[in-house]
Amino acid sequence: MVRVRSWQLLKYWRENNMIEKTGFFYMGKEFSMDENKTHDCLHYDSRDLTTHAVCIGMTGSGKTGLCIDLLEEATLNGIPSIIIDPKGDMTNLLLAFPDLLPEDFIPWINDDDARRDGVDVATYTGKIARIWKEGLSTWGIGSDRIRKYKESAEFKIYTPGSKAGYRVSILSSLHAPKLTWTEEEETLREKIRGTVSALLGIINYNTDPIRSKEHILLSNIFEHFWRKGEDLTLETLIGAIGNPPFKKLGVLSLETFFPKNERQKLLLDLNSIIAAPSFENWIEGEPLNIQDFLHNSKGVPQVSIFYTAHLSDNEKIFFTSLLLEEMLTWVRS
Repeated sequence: MVRVRSWQLLKYWRENNMIEKTGFFYMGKEFSMDENKTHDCLHYDSRDLTTHAVCIGMTGSGKTGLCIDLLEEATLNGIPSIIIDPKGDMTNLLLAFPDLLPEDFIPWINDDDARRDGVDVATYTGKIARIWKEGLSTWGIGSDRIRKYKESAEFKIYTPGSKAGYRVSILSSLHAPKLTWTEEEETLREKIRGTVSALLGIINYNTDPIRSKEHILLSNIFEHFWRKGEDLTLETLIGAIGNPPFKKLGVLSLETFFPKNERQKLLLDLNSIIAAPSFENWIEGEPLNIQDFLHNSKGVPQVSIFYTAHLSDNEKIFFTSLLLEEMLTWVRS
């Protein structure tokens, strides 16, 4: 059997100007600064993206465009994605029009742009459609490739704390993970620490897991229930703040360490958040089940975009922390 190395394949594809290759992402074409023109196709070996990566560049240098390109290529290769979108850029992944017809662009056209161009909306959308079609064709991208991309995955935009897109519920973050304490104690305590920090952050409390009495109390409540394999609810959690299922924290009695009148403030602050009508948007919707965000019920890869641009900074941190804790638990389970 003849073994062909990846660099040999890349050389062959470049020489033959080939785009589609399983396991390799088409990134465009090599550009010569001296000649001011493009040359061979440029591919990226997806095996180089199995660990961490960071994209750094100046404002407007193309970071978002590059990342969108990588995600589109991953989708074409059947790779699902979970994307956190704090600025609102990544929803552009859904703007895929296989036929590139003018009417496809109408919902996304600003009437003022057409007016400034001195034409009506229909004429302007026709112009935009031509620009897209001609621009993509110069890179070897036609309707078939766009259609394949669109059909390669299910695309969903989740809007935590809002009804604008698909809704997600944070309640699953209170459920006892399906991990054993004898083997995964460190992982479980990390999850508790992250979950408690997120809950305290949303009400502007100190989230130091060592010095914050609130953090220590809530962490012990979580551990008490999770060690027994019992899920927590918001009601159970608030009730346990008022009447904890233990009498000591460390070597001190509970009342010495954290008197009931002080616990009452934490209880009321958490309850105020939960009692707000808008909080319903946080507890209704799909649970934070990572596997369900990667593939739909039919096993089709999913591109799950968590749009958080509408949230306050505290809310962004709150949701992102919960999602990442769920992801970490999923990876280790």
